[in-house]
Amino acid sequence: MSRTRPAGRSGSIPLVMRRLLWSLPTAAALLLLSAPAALAMNDGRGFYGPTDDKVVTIAGFILIVFFPTFALLASLLQKRLEKRKDARVAAARAHHDDQRWRGGW
Repeated sequence: MSRTRPAGRSGSIPLVMRRLLWSLPTAAALLLLSAPAALAMNDGRGFYGPTDDKVVTIAGFILIVFFPTFALLASLLQKRLEKRKDARVAAARAHHDDQRWRGGW
């Protein structure tokens, strides 16, 4: 017994998806092929210039300061957002428990 498909194109990939399936690998290949040329710019020294011990030490100190500062700011933000959420929940609970708002007309 053979199975027939209903009218229409239910088993095919839409044109937009076919274009996407073709363009994403093409874009990835172009980026991968152009990366060596971009990295070879400036004799391989990068944007900052030649890297010596002083530059590496300063970059390390920047990282040492950045991550604790980021953790502190994220914690303070989370504390403030939790405080707002708790106030909102308390207000909703007080509104729900108020007898004036129960019933109808």
